[in-house]
Amino acid sequence: QVRLVESGGGLVQPGGSLRLSCAASGSIFSINAMGWYRQAPGKQRELVARITSGGSTNYADGVKGRFTISRDNAKNTGYLQMNSLKPEDTAVYYCNTVPPSWNYWGQGTQVTVSS
Repeated sequence: QVRLVESGGGLVQPGGSLRLSCAASGSIFSINAMGWYRQAPGKQRELVARITSGGSTNYADGVKGRFTISRDNAKNTGYLQMNSLKPEDTAVYYCNTVPPSWNYWGQGTQVTVSS
């Protein structure tokens, strides 16, 4: 069974950067689109970035130009580079396939942007 483990979150000041990692126990990212999702308190989980198996990327409007999604198929790992962070980016961040598989949701990693 595939397991996804997110890491790299933390507390950062506005304008700062973080790099999130998503380690997969199987080679799912080489054959499926991969995405980073986030869920802020009181809000629904949303897709913020997606990368296809062919390497094409898409971003939610609110993160375009600030976030970069990437993937290392050899390491079965996905990444989300987040720059120019804003308080509204505060959320728990998750990785999953796109569309998401219910049984792949991990614990997520908390990102808090605050001064």
